[in-house]
Amino acid sequence: MVRIGAGAGFAGDRIEPAVELVREGRLDYLVFECLAERTIALAQRTRLGDPSAGYDPLLEARMRAVLPLCVEKNVRVISNMGAANPAAAARRIAELADEMGLSGLKVAAVVGDDVLDVMAGSSRPLLEIGGDVASLGDALISANAYLGCEAIVEALAHGAQVIVTGRVADPSLFLAPLVHEFGWSLDDWERLGRGTVVGHLLECAGQVTGGYFADPDVKMVPDLARLGFPLAEVVADGSAVITKVEGSGGRVDVATCTEQLLYELHDPARYLTPDVTADFSTVAFEKVGPDRVAVRGGGGGPRPAQLKVSLGRKEGFIGEGAISYAGSSAVARGRLALDIVAERFRLIGLSPLETRFELIGVDAVAPEHLASAFAPMEVRARVVARTLTREEAERVGREVEALYTNGPAGGGGATRLVTPVVGVVSTLIERDLVRPAVIYEATQ
Repeated sequence: MVRIGAGAGFAGDRIEPAVELVREGRLDYLVFECLAERTIALAQRTRLGDPSAGYDPLLEARMRAVLPLCVEKNVRVISNMGAANPAAAARRIAELADEMGLSGLKVAAVVGDDVLDVMAGSSRPLLEIGGDVASLGDALISANAYLGCEAIVEALAHGAQVIVTGRVADPSLFLAPLVHEFGWSLDDWERLGRGTVVGHLLECAGQVTGGYFADPDVKMVPDLARLGFPLAEVVADGSAVITKVEGSGGRVDVATCTEQLLYELHDPARYLTPDVTADFSTVAFEKVGPDRVAVRGGGGGPRPAQLKVSLGRKEGFIGEGAISYAGSSAVARGRLALDIVAERFRLIGLSPLETRFELIGVDAVAPEHLASAFAPMEVRARVVARTLTREEAERVGREVEALYTNGPAGGGGATRLVTPVVGVVSTLIERDLVRPAVIYEATQ
């Protein structure tokens, strides 16, 4: 049996549940999944300004929190916190290990997902928006192919105790230790598919233990403030039990596992990953104890011929301003505030690429015609616009802030913000053009 814990489900996730897993979960592996499509594009932009940067901002905090315990309990760590710069992340982990007196630690970086040189100016089609990669021109800032488990397996075979990657498919992070431990062939589609099921269930961490699941009076989850993260007990045929540390918050049952299995799923019979075309359609769950769910079934077929590539592109700036109104006429005053800002845009000649005018609490989510007939006693008027330049974006927040003394009565709590926009589109690349490699770092 191999015991794998999920230490994070996104870049900003809590750190304490990972420590709890290492301390009490009797783990063999701890996996931090921290990389989304937009996350790596933003990391690439950061690296452009500082070649030593571009990895997860919480990498140091996470490693300081778990590495001493992992070394003590012989738990190996795998993570995609390398983001846009896994080599620099591995060097920093080795430095941290030295600082903490953890001598002899072998750290590996999986590189090769950065394919910007191959993509720039190519005629490959853009899957979501039409056109080709060349049409992005100078707006293209990053191109990262989704790697599978193979390079991680290589690093494990060479004794790496901490492995940090860039863009590796989420379930592949969990599949790699199963391939390594059980000796699965990389064309054993049935077992690779089952391992991918396990990876998919764990990749969002707290979601399978009740996070992003709770709904008061409908789906109750105990002690969410100290939600426990999941672990899987996996055996050689790829079947598993999903559970959590005894006494931690949250719940693991057939409902939480079913919701996570369906999360971000298109065709259950053809879940495409770099390792396998997984089949989730035959997966079955069974409660086998308190907070213990057996996972059986699943399978797969040959892996896709091409790899997905996430392309990061500059899309201008977002300017945002918001102001609150309270009292019996809050909605009417909020509407007037929005109308004033819209007219101000016309008067000052501001022509954004996109705009959004909304009253949070009334129509920010539901269309106005579906809003409740009962007017709320407090609203927040929010104006957002995407512009070509930072200067234009700054005008948005200033116009909202000006409502303090140039708008309806009783406005308060005005805020403004400007954010550079990095958009993400996708294309495909031939496998033989992507060459994963492993770089090793050793502590003193």
